[in-house]
Amino acid sequence: MSQNPPQEPVMNEPSPSRLTTYAVVAAVLVVIAFAAGLLPRLRQRAAVVVENQDLAVPTVLLVSPSRGTSPPAVRLPAEIRALAEAPILARASGYVHKLHVDIGSVVTQGQLMAELETPELNQQLGSARALRDQAAAALQLAKVTAERWAEMRKAKVISPQEADEKNADAELKAAALNSAASEVRRLEELVGFARIVAPFDGVVTARRTDLGQLVSAGAAVELFRLAQTGTLRVFVHLPQYLTSAAVPGTVATVVLGDGTGKRLPARLLRASGAMDPASRTLLVELELPNQDRSVLPGGFAQVEFPDSGASIGWTVPANTLLFRPEGLVVAVVDSQNTVEMRRVILGRDFGATVEVSSGVDASTRLVLNPSDSLSSGAKIRQATGFSGAGK
Repeated sequence: MSQNPPQEPVMNEPSPSRLTTYAVVAAVLVVIAFAAGLLPRLRQRAAVVVENQDLAVPTVLLVSPSRGTSPPAVRLPAEIRALAEAPILARASGYVHKLHVDIGSVVTQGQLMAELETPELNQQLGSARALRDQAAAALQLAKVTAERWAEMRKAKVISPQEADEKNADAELKAAALNSAASEVRRLEELVGFARIVAPFDGVVTARRTDLGQLVSAGAAVELFRLAQTGTLRVFVHLPQYLTSAAVPGTVATVVLGDGTGKRLPARLLRASGAMDPASRTLLVELELPNQDRSVLPGGFAQVEFPDSGASIGWTVPANTLLFRPEGLVVAVVDSQNTVEMRRVILGRDFGATVEVSSGVDASTRLVLNPSDSLSSGAKIRQATGFSGAGK
């Protein structure tokens, strides 16, 4: 009986339906893995886009114009000068012999201030007087001679030519006498200048000479400086918006800069009539009575004008303004938080705030510290908890 050889075990191959199931499961797993990795990235990217869009909208502080109250009167710097001030010079050459005044001395017009010794001038005066007397004697002799020759002419003893010559000689001697007398008067006046007198009432503010000093006429050596301080002149440069106050007769207040804060009334006398193109100011002069001489000329003061504290319109902080080619503008925000760059016209400048003549009102919302890149149509976000009038 024959035996069959042993057979090898046969491996079971997967069926097509099972392969399809595997493929579907693998695809599902791949999709799940892909979705699990992609979706967070998409969400993160979307969040970044939203955040960037949110950051692109600037957050700003908003302010509203405020109705300006009358500010304190504007104090303008001023310079105090004497009503008249003059250096006292020597008109005659000589030595300082006596000093009758010193700095701080109050003098009246014509009062003797100093005396000079003029020995050379005195000698010249003596010589001039001798020449004058000589010319007078010559004239007297010439007149007598002319009279005698006139009588001889009538008697026809001499010719008319000879008589005319004597008359001409008498006229020549008269002219010489007039010249000599003029020289005497000139020298007498120079000698009179040896007495230095005050040209007007005032105070001696400087003495620049001493006893024995040689002074020369015409050398422009200042002996004294005299200032008339009974009335002072106050000079102020008015800004353009205050030029309406430059009316003669207007009474302003001078605040002294000596630390006392003393306030004195001063009357406006005159204005220069033209603006200074460099500073855009108008120079005005005020008269300040100073009979007690308590105010010293040359000092610093401040002046308040009555119109400088007039009521003002709308004011906004100075840091709401932008300089653009079209002029000064402010960033106005509407109810939709959209920016409009609006041109404004300024009035007076009060430092931290400025007066706006047109372009804003109480309902206007302005961007505080706007950036240079801000433009009309831009969106903004208001800072939380801040909205109000400009301070």
